[in-house]
Amino acid sequence: MSFIVWVAVSVLVMSLMLSAAGAAGPVGIFTDCADVGAPSSPGPGSAVFDARKQTYSISGGGANMWGAADAFHYVWKRVSGDVGLTASIEFVGASPQPHRKACLVFRQSLDPDSVYVDAAIHGDGLTSIQWRQTRGGPTREVQSHTAGPKRLRIEKRGNYCTLWIAGAGEELRAAAASPRIVLEGEFLAGLAVCAHDANRIETALFSDVELAPLPAASGPPTLLSVLETISIGSGDRRAVYVAPLGQLIEAPNWSADNFLYYNSNGRLYRIPAEVPGSPPSGGRTPEPIDTGLATRLNNDHGISPDGKLMAISDQTEEGRSLIYVVPIRGDAPRRLTPLGPSYFHGWSPDGRAVTYCGQRNGAFDIYTIDIAGGQERRLTSASGKNDGPEYSPDGRYIYFNSDRTGNMQIWRMRPDGSQQERITNDEANNWFPHISPDGRYMVFLSYEKGVKDHPANKDVALRLMDLQTMGVQTLTTLFGGQGTINVASWAPNSRALAFVSYQVLAR
Repeated sequence: MSFIVWVAVSVLVMSLMLSAAGAAGPVGIFTDCADVGAPSSPGPGSAVFDARKQTYSISGGGANMWGAADAFHYVWKRVSGDVGLTASIEFVGASPQPHRKACLVFRQSLDPDSVYVDAAIHGDGLTSIQWRQTRGGPTREVQSHTAGPKRLRIEKRGNYCTLWIAGAGEELRAAAASPRIVLEGEFLAGLAVCAHDANRIETALFSDVELAPLPAASGPPTLLSVLETISIGSGDRRAVYVAPLGQLIEAPNWSADNFLYYNSNGRLYRIPAEVPGSPPSGGRTPEPIDTGLATRLNNDHGISPDGKLMAISDQTEEGRSLIYVVPIRGDAPRRLTPLGPSYFHGWSPDGRAVTYCGQRNGAFDIYTIDIAGGQERRLTSASGKNDGPEYSPDGRYIYFNSDRTGNMQIWRMRPDGSQQERITNDEANNWFPHISPDGRYMVFLSYEKGVKDHPANKDVALRLMDLQTMGVQTLTTLFGGQGTINVASWAPNSRALAFVSYQVLAR
């Protein structure tokens, strides 16, 4: 080979293998690379593409990809529409930093505070979908219950994104979904590494990378149901259980011994609870609860204060919802309400009565009935729908939602129905108040203005009211509604709560 030919070949090989940090130019299938935000003190990041192995070795610094602004090294190309990005990921070398991140990222711009969503794997194996919905806003995440998957995928369809994961030799499976993320026009899709330490550079190897538009859906949409928990302090979320595609799960209750009970396909199930930040379990199998003849449960059920009984709402017997009590580990149910439809919502603190919504003569009102039996007691008679009743832990109030003044708002009253007062007053439609075990907070579900009733397929917010100051904050937003948080789901320590999020996947 002549010297001139050797030089030409060498230049070609080098151009395929290497693109240095900050130098605009192609890196494999991507068009550019650069640091985003403040680099680490050792210097800028870098990206090396090995054309023979089809791998990307990306080194990045940066203090974090979190909060209101990010710092990391990014390799990207401009895309638009519905896309999927997939890669196998492994970190290179040991590190004292368990929170270093390797990510698949969709991002509106290179601005440090840009709107974005990513699939992130951390140095300690924690895997999550992270996002920032508004420029300069906070970063949120849903943590997977599986640590250290071999392969990650993030899909964007419309304004919703989904995390997919797989172990070595496994098929990709859905692991979590984001709320509504608006990426306008062209946006950036690519690979990123963040050191999570402004004094370090970390490296990750990305292989079998695929970036492609998503094909048009060829079949009916498929439901993704995810049982989650959220910390009220940090707002972090954990996917405890991801149901098989197409299976609807609803309405978790959180027991004193840290199990989550939920309904699906007319049955009751339980699974150990996980909280954000705890070691991922790797996924557990739900345990069915025997409820005897009651095989058409709906999403209105709850655990007695002593933890021994479960009140359930079921429509097996008469084709309309009736309330029963059953031992919490399962057995034959005992009917409680003589009339229907009746929808359970809350136990009295002493466990001697329950409160529920009943439809009588076309009107939805709040009732109570003793566990020992007897006649039901009607507590509301205002026009419109009165629903979602729940006792406060001290027994002083029953909280409920009512649309008697127009849109649905949260109200409360004394246990005998007296002194009815509205405690939220905004343009949202607010449903299903649940009081924390320590009595300090109320969580409730909010739909946007104009949404009627409580459908299952809307963008909703879980909002938190401090009952001492009456101040309200948004805990998280999600796609859901009916089935998300119909019944009490607070953790026993009042620091977290459970809910169900949904996603409609086009496949």
